[in-house]
Amino acid sequence: MADVIQRTDEELVEDYLDGDVGAFRLLIERYHDPLLNFLFRLVGNRQAAEDVFQDAFLQVHQSLGSFDLTRTFKPWLFTIAANKGRDALRKSQRRAAVSLSMRPKDSQGDELVDLLQIDVPGPELRLEAEETSALVQNAVDAITPRLREILLLAYFQKLSYTQIADQLGIPVGTVKSRLHAAVAAFAKRWQEQVDAQKRLNQREQRP
Repeated sequence: MADVIQRTDEELVEDYLDGDVGAFRLLIERYHDPLLNFLFRLVGNRQAAEDVFQDAFLQVHQSLGSFDLTRTFKPWLFTIAANKGRDALRKSQRRAAVSLSMRPKDSQGDELVDLLQIDVPGPELRLEAEETSALVQNAVDAITPRLREILLLAYFQKLSYTQIADQLGIPVGTVKSRLHAAVAAFAKRWQEQVDAQKRLNQREQRP
């Protein structure tokens, strides 16, 4: 078991290409939770996320023979999944409400970062937490799909600028500018909602 844990993604890919069918299953198990959570935040629906997850790994299986073993598997996998997620959004003809739950390295203030630490809401959560989650989702939903994808890859999956640029086929400078635009758009929408909520609370507290 220890040997399995120590095997890198790239080693598992190579083992699978050499005929070890179980290696592919290990890759699926290794990325089940993080990739499914990523897709939930991207498409905003658990069932849709599960469908996209299956489509993504089907694409991985079909394309693995052309994978460059000198590259890193994770960015390649998440780029495929993001592409499948965009296709699902277009087919459903709606924009997804998503939430984030990782602290970005290049944050623009701890308050904003803390607000982004909202996971998938469960029935056991208090109403206040659900309301906060809804506000976060509304703010992220206001971001265009192109910016949302950059935000999720960089902040949630912590891919580097270079990895994102390489996988999306865009310059590093474009990745940075889109990420900054996404954070700024989120912050603007979030502040608008916070201010509106404060005004509502003040009116309710008046005698």
